Amino acid sequence: MSLIGTKWKPLVLFHLLEGGLRSGILQKKIPGISNKMFTQTVRELEKDGLIKRTIFPVVPPKVEYKLSSKGESLEAILRNLDQWGLDNSKN
Repeated sequence: MSLIGTKWKPLVLFHLLEGGLRSGILQKKIPGISNKMFTQTVRELEKDGLIKRTIFPVVPPKVEYKLSSKGESLEAILRNLDQWGLDNSKN
């Protein structure tokens, strides 16, 4: 739980299940997250080995995040959490 037990980490990981995303696009998929919190969250996930960050040498800089194999191993858990949330948000 220490690796994914914050408000934002499961959301970032969930959005990366479908493949790599550019930094700005990923952040827009998570309403309410500030720039500072987004940066802190992806840095922690990268440090913990759950996501990989690729920097492309272009102007303006392009950064893409994708799940590592360790992050991909969380897919079943993340999808079950999503389904549980959908099932229980109706009540």
